[in-house]
Amino acid sequence: MTTDFVHPATVTSWQSPVDFYATLTRVIDALKQHGMTLFADIDQSAAAASVGLALRPTRLLLFGNPKGGTPIMVANAHAGLELPLKVMVWAASADDVRVDFLNPGPSLSALYGIDSAQVAGFGGVAKLLEAALST
Repeated sequence: MTTDFVHPATVTSWQSPVDFYATLTRVIDALKQHGMTLFADIDQSAAAASVGLALRPTRLLLFGNPKGGTPIMVANAHAGLELPLKVMVWAASADDVRVDFLNPGPSLSALYGIDSAQVAGFGGVAKLLEAALST
């Protein structure tokens, strides 16, 4: 059963063909294989449990490539608020594991004046995440 949640147009959400932990492994492996640095792996469900609350399995990964992100932050220091990149792996239900990618490109261009050519590479990140789920 697929559960629908509202999300902005800058978020791409894919349904995974495998369980939560296999999905998480696929995503992390794909990022590392493509030269991304994993800056943080935040277990949001564990954080909820630490204060006595329940949350579906949810992991937020902060990642990026300093070669791509640094020039953006040089162009506008405030743009660092949109970086690093973010991907979330979560279980909407037992049979609906999702991968959500927040593409900062539109915000970086519209809100921070970053040239669209500098943010074009974020579309490639979405493609590599999608490919990781199809293997």
